[in-house]
Amino acid sequence: MQYLPNIIFLLILIVSISIFVINIRKMISNIKLGKSIERNDRLKERFIKMLYIAFGQSKMIKRPLVGILHLIVYLGFIVINIELIEIIIDGILGTHRVFSSYFGVFYNILIGIFEIFAFLVLISVIVFWIRRNILRISRFWKNEMKGWPKLDADLILYFEVFLMSMFLLMNGADNIIQKNFPDNLQYVKAGFFPVSQYISLFLDGLSLEKLVFIERTAWWLHIIGIFIFLNYLYFSKHLHIILAFPNTFFSNLNTKGRFENLNSVTNEVKMFLEPNNSISNLVGNDAIPDKFGASDVLDLNWVQLMNAYSCTECGRCSSDCPANQTGKLLSPRKIMMDTRDRLNEVGNNISKNKGKFEVDGKQLLGDYIKPEEIWACTSCNACVESCPIDIDPLSIIMSMRQFLVMEKSDAPSDINNMMNNIENNGAPWPFNQNDRAIWSHEI
Repeated sequence: MQYLPNIIFLLILIVSISIFVINIRKMISNIKLGKSIERNDRLKERFIKMLYIAFGQSKMIKRPLVGILHLIVYLGFIVINIELIEIIIDGILGTHRVFSSYFGVFYNILIGIFEIFAFLVLISVIVFWIRRNILRISRFWKNEMKGWPKLDADLILYFEVFLMSMFLLMNGADNIIQKNFPDNLQYVKAGFFPVSQYISLFLDGLSLEKLVFIERTAWWLHIIGIFIFLNYLYFSKHLHIILAFPNTFFSNLNTKGRFENLNSVTNEVKMFLEPNNSISNLVGNDAIPDKFGASDVLDLNWVQLMNAYSCTECGRCSSDCPANQTGKLLSPRKIMMDTRDRLNEVGNNISKNKGKFEVDGKQLLGDYIKPEEIWACTSCNACVESCPIDIDPLSIIMSMRQFLVMEKSDAPSDINNMMNNIENNGAPWPFNQNDRAIWSHEI
């Protein structure tokens, strides 16, 4: 029976990691549904950008208060989870603070650093909660944030408070056991407790049995909470904890405002200029010619789909969007959230139908995103510039615009008039080429 806790821990560990791997594989499979795009060039530049934006949090710091608080939470998440290695080893082997006998004084310093970060994370998370629920920052209360998105944002804050609290309570009980019961061989004197020592004041005077119960309970709740959090990520906006790094690495390195040429358009032009070229010569005998633009997630490329999964739902893109600021229907954040929701729906459809997508009568454009949203965009790139992890909502918007114009001939009257003028007059203005210089004679 003495090995029963070890067996239970090992089973929980295996189940948790297995579920996590299954969900991550499902996510990767959904991302691979996107069309191919070349993003393996300029590797050095991409690596530097990833370190600068994803690891260095460079875009977050542009808003100092929020940026520093987020940096604390981010570093705290990384630093504290280093101890997770020790916890897992202790859980499997049945040991207690196994690293203390190997690292000596350095171990005490590490525990002290872990506690300081845990305390700072607690403070930061509380500030974030106040900003969301008491100060009610406007970008957190837009229409697209109602229901699950708002609950998700709050749940993650509660998760953080719970995990940090259990960590500090565990150390506080451990500290008292070390001081008051030095003969206890299992709880060897190890660690420095700059924060939990104040928690220990409330535990002083309790019996060894009660202290061990508190310490073990906090230990189990902490590690189980981490496993739950790990598998919650897939369903949460906090998937960016994992995806921020590949998302910035594979982001667009071209100059902002430069749009990619559609291969489908290029092939049409080649066929027009070279009549001997058939579509089979250009795209292959078995290939289906691409549609112009995108109407559903399967028409988007895999980077755009990864962008959707990476979205933090922070709302910086929407708050900086001039169309959104002037009351237009467009919200770049909603574009990314809708894309992710539709991608999950398509992925589930394919899974249910054994790898084949069965037409469900829905599309991203129309059922999730309205044409009015698409045409409200000014293509200013403010959303791309403001995103902390370099997500590109504009590329999805432009892909759907291309579909509306080139496949559906569906564009606002002003745009149709402009394109007719370009076709007939060689310019966007409704004036004949021969009449354009008349104004010069009137001076």
